[in-house]
Amino acid sequence: MAVPATPPLLGAPCLRVLASLLILAAPATLDAVKTAGPPACGKRLQLNRIVGGEDSSDAEWPWVVSIQKNGTHHCAGSLLTSRWVLTAAHCFKDNLDKPTQFSVLLGAWQLGNPGPRSQEVGIAWVQPHPVYSWKEGSRADIALVRLERAIQFSERVLPICLPDSTVQLSSDTNCWIAGWGSIHDGVPLPHPQTLQKLKVPIIDSATCGRLYWRGAGQGAITEDMLCAGYLEGARDACLGDSGGPLMCQVEGTWLLAGVISWGEG
Repeated sequence: MAVPATPPLLGAPCLRVLASLLILAAPATLDAVKTAGPPACGKRLQLNRIVGGEDSSDAEWPWVVSIQKNGTHHCAGSLLTSRWVLTAAHCFKDNLDKPTQFSVLLGAWQLGNPGPRSQEVGIAWVQPHPVYSWKEGSRADIALVRLERAIQFSERVLPICLPDSTVQLSSDTNCWIAGWGSIHDGVPLPHPQTLQKLKVPIIDSATCGRLYWRGAGQGAITEDMLCAGYLEGARDACLGDSGGPLMCQVEGTWLLAGVISWGEG
């Protein structure tokens, strides 16, 4: 189906997550992004509904940001450095030349009560992956967002690390998704809109390909995509979670393994 103004991740049923894989997609678009300096990426300084998910703790996911359109949550994203955010390209469908409509809210655990320690920054420009075609299910559904100014790091605002090509993910890897999207189809996250989190297993490529087989020899899964979620459904990402991170902990460091893109049930 066509992507509406506020892009749904998974269509109506909101079942499985499908993420664009950064390990393969990143080299074409991340040349301009320098590695984050202090503080170290992928490390939380403070520990304390996604469909079937649960409330996160304050500062639990300090790299998860809300991309706002005209003051309303539109998509999620991940902070890479003090000036760069990574999200899904489809979040800017038909709006690529209108960056002033958008802003990025950082450090806001609850969107309904962002608090004085949150930061809101305008968007200077957006660079989608060069091979993204603006069609639902297109490969390389990722985009870099350049902030108008550098943000201030704090315990609530920290960068996440990017993986390199040596990282191997499996069903046993500790992976999570997080966002402020709908908690059920047609049911928005209630006030105060607390960031939701959900642990999700990685689904192997063969199973993923069968789940999204289009028939007539056409598979929906390309080499830069991966699946994560539960085969039985009921727990996953939904409307408003697009662009958010698939976060995996490897050797004590949180890596941005993928960007929530699309799916179907």
